[in-house]
Amino acid sequence: MSKNSRSGFSITTRMTQVGRDPSKQAGFVNPAIYRGSTVVFPTVNDLEHRRMEFTYGTDGTPTIANLENAWSELAGAAGTVLSPSGIGAIALALLTTLKSGDHLLMPDSVYRPTRLLCAGMLAKMGIETSYYDPLLGKDIVTQFRANTSVLFLESPGSQSFEVQDVPTMTALAKEHGITTIIDNTWATPLFFRAHEHGCDLSVEAGTKYLGGHSDLLLGLISANAQWWPKLREAYDLMSMLPGAEDCFLALRGLRTMHLRLKAAETRALELANWLKSRPEVLKVLHPAFPECPGHEFWQRDFTGSSGLFSIILQPQYSKAALENMLDYLSIFAMGFSWGGFESLVLPFNCADYRSVTHWQPGGLAIRIQVGLEDMNELKTDLEQGFERLKKFV
Repeated sequence: MSKNSRSGFSITTRMTQVGRDPSKQAGFVNPAIYRGSTVVFPTVNDLEHRRMEFTYGTDGTPTIANLENAWSELAGAAGTVLSPSGIGAIALALLTTLKSGDHLLMPDSVYRPTRLLCAGMLAKMGIETSYYDPLLGKDIVTQFRANTSVLFLESPGSQSFEVQDVPTMTALAKEHGITTIIDNTWATPLFFRAHEHGCDLSVEAGTKYLGGHSDLLLGLISANAQWWPKLREAYDLMSMLPGAEDCFLALRGLRTMHLRLKAAETRALELANWLKSRPEVLKVLHPAFPECPGHEFWQRDFTGSSGLFSIILQPQYSKAALENMLDYLSIFAMGFSWGGFESLVLPFNCADYRSVTHWQPGGLAIRIQVGLEDMNELKTDLEQGFERLKKFV
C-alpha cells in the first residue's frame, strides 16, 4: 500500500501498515530479518555504477530501510536514519549540524548523558556549549551569538518536566539561521509533531516506547527536507547502524505502540492524581497538570501524555527515609530507563549538574515510570513505601 493511500487513515491503523509490504514478502505479514555485510552484483558494470539498492551492509538492509521509512511517515519527515542507542542518535544529530568554532545552546533540563557528550567530545572538537533556562521562550534570542549554529530542545525536560515553547523558539532560531534539534522521546511523534512545530531534526530513543519491552537499544533521527541529505551523508560516513534483530523488534513494537502509549497515558494520569492526594507528596510534575512548568505549552501543542512523570516529597523526609521507602518496594523496581512493561522509580537531584537554573523543588524527587501491572497493587506498593518513609521522620 502506498503512503498516499494511507493518508486518510487514523494513526492506529497506519501503524499496522507502515514499514511492511506483504506483496514483496512472499505474502507474509511481517518483513524478514536481513543480516549481512556483502552484497553481490550481477555484472562489472553494475558494480562500478553501484546499481543495487544496497551496495554493502553499512548502507543498511531491507530490515533497516523498513523501519526508517515507517518512522519517516509517522514523524512527517523527509527521511530517517537509525543509531544503536538514543545517545548515539543525539551524537549523530549534533555531529551532523556542528563544526569546530560553533556555539551550541542546550536547555538546562537536558538528559544528563547529553551534557556529558557536550563537555567531552564536543568540547574536544572546539564546539562551545552554553546552557539556558528551558522556559525562556521568546527570550531565547538573548542567548544567540554570531556563531550560534544549533538550538537544542528537550520538551518536556528530563526528570524535571519543563515543557518548552517549541514553536516560538524554532521560529526565532529560523530567523537567525540557527538549526533546531529536539529530543522528542517522552511524547514520540504520536503525541508531539516535532517537524510540524518547526524542528529541523528530531531525535528519539526507540529504546523506550518504540521497543516497549526493555529488550533493545535503538535511536532514531528524522529530518526535514533541508537537513535530510546532510543527515544521510553523515550517517553514511560513520556507518553507525543498529543490528537487524533490534530493528525487527522495533518494527514489531511499532504495531502496538499507539495502543501502549494510550494505555500508559491513562494509567499514569490515574497514578499521578492519586499521588497528588497523598499527604507525603508536595507536588507532582506531570505536563498535563497545571502546576507543571510550561503546562500551557503542553496543552496547546501536544495531543497526549506518556507514562513518565516525577513527584516531589514533602520537605521533612530525609535521604535515609527515601532509601527505606524505595529499597523494599515489591513491584516498582529502580532503573534508569522507561517505556517498557515494568514500573520503575528513580530518585534524582538535578541540583548536582544544573548550571544556569536553580533546582529547588522543596523536597526529595522521584521519577516514576508506570508499567502494565495491576493499578491497585501499584498503589498498595507505594502506600507501603510511604509508611516506611514516615518511620524515619
